[in-house]
Amino acid sequence: MGRVTQRRRVHKIVLDGSPQALQFPVRHREDVLAVEEPLEIRLGSLSFSVTMRTPGNDFDLVAGFLVSEGVIWTPEQLVSLRFCAGEDEDGVQTFNVVEAQLRPDVVRPDTGRNVFTSSSCGICGTDSIEAVRKSSHFSPAADPLTLPVETLASLPDRLREAQAVFDVTGGVHAAGLFRISDDGSAELLCLREDVGRHNAVDKVVGWALREGLLPLSGTVLQVSGRASFELVQKASLAGIPVLAAVSAPSSLAVELAEASGMTLAGFSRGTSLNVYAGHGRVSVPAAVG
Repeated sequence: MGRVTQRRRVHKIVLDGSPQALQFPVRHREDVLAVEEPLEIRLGSLSFSVTMRTPGNDFDLVAGFLVSEGVIWTPEQLVSLRFCAGEDEDGVQTFNVVEAQLRPDVVRPDTGRNVFTSSSCGICGTDSIEAVRKSSHFSPAADPLTLPVETLASLPDRLREAQAVFDVTGGVHAAGLFRISDDGSAELLCLREDVGRHNAVDKVVGWALREGLLPLSGTVLQVSGRASFELVQKASLAGIPVLAAVSAPSSLAVELAEASGMTLAGFSRGTSLNVYAGHGRVSVPAAVG
């Protein structure tokens, strides 16, 4: 998997139940880790942000990040993406700097975030709370999508089955974009994995932008972790009507989903789920009895 994973020598300690704790066996072995490296995003020659991510699909990540920042929303606004020169101490190209060239009429942000963004935070570095809320060019509220609850509940397992990096590391988040057909079935369009859950979503949205698929009407974004405000915002800006998570949403995530006209589901575990906003999109079979 190249730079996505890295092998490291570890000491695995196994507790065998013996009361003599110092006598338990210690095994020497290799473990596979998910790689985490910084990525600097530049708009032209100016630094815009630095984020920690798992290398791979970096152009998708940058494109999705720009959508999430409200900078672009059509593929035509993104003229080009390229890796800039950058070398490690051994003179090897790091591929850790991406330069985005925007169409001349695209309004650049007044101030670059130009700060370190950790893999656990997608909105760190914004200048104010007001700057967190972005105005979407798409309206999830107008999306007529409905889907069977059985389909929605099946997506976490579908996502998990496709997580190749998680299989070997156990250390990455995933985001999967599913297209819902007229018969209620779901087709996996794109899956991305990353140490940062917001990066995984940005990679999916960036892929969709570069494929000319925005707005993503008729789709569900399934994520492997919790549903935070930032993930709801990213989905809304991409025109995604349904966001589902295997864990809990935050209060602000629910508020934004309601305000955006999105459907937000949490604790989706295959046999049950909670719908926190937009329950009208989820069709439930009539009770028998």
